[in-house]
Amino acid sequence: MNDTLNDFKVKDRQSFIKFLDLLRKNFLDNPESWENKTLPDFLEALSAYTEDVQGYYDNMKLNVNADKPDWSTFADIFKGAKIYE
Repeated sequence: MNDTLNDFKVKDRQSFIKFLDLLRKNFLDNPESWENKTLPDFLEALSAYTEDVQGYYDNMKLNVNADKPDWSTFADIFKGAKIYE
């Protein structure tokens, strides 16, 4: 298993669970890399990034429809909320 947060591939529910464990570990080990360190800030960023994630996919020229999400889309949203301002 690849244990770096940004390289970890989420494909199904079980890998999403592992991703959430990595996300938690990343926060505990590297809080300085997180823009949104409190739960209210993180939830606000989570909401905003969920609204804007299609723009990320379009800018990166990824063929992803955020209106038809899969487990990897949810992982992308959580990763984005980590740093979204």
